[in-house]
Amino acid sequence: MVSYYDELEIEDFAWDDVAKVYHYPCPCGDRFEISKAQLRDGEEIATCPSCSLIVRVVYDYMDYEDYETTDDEEGDESEEETTPTTSTSPSPAPNAQIAGAGAEEEACADVETRTDDPAILSKDLGNLNLGKGTNEP
Repeated sequence: MVSYYDELEIEDFAWDDVAKVYHYPCPCGDRFEISKAQLRDGEEIATCPSCSLIVRVVYDYMDYEDYETTDDEEGDESEEETTPTTSTSPSPAPNAQIAGAGAEEEACADVETRTDDPAILSKDLGNLNLGKGTNEP
């Protein structure tokens, strides 16, 4: 069961014509937001982008069922939907280089035993030289 911070009428929200969302102040200092398109789609949860609080929005679905999304809003929504998310750890930067001739072999040796020691990891990080697109160390 979802736990709402509060239950608010849509009339309590203010319309932001720039962001194209209804908003209401959140206790964290940011604001709860919900768009007309979300209301049209039957969503009733306004979220705060800065914290985990959510509120239930009470509104008449019939007021929004015929709402047409504008080109600006469609572009914003499609950008959000197509943003790739990964759950894997990031790969090293393409320009990252290990300083010194033998440092690469030293850094790769005994990786399994050394990964648990923060002092060694810190030392290895200190040996990394992040170049700016050049192959020079």
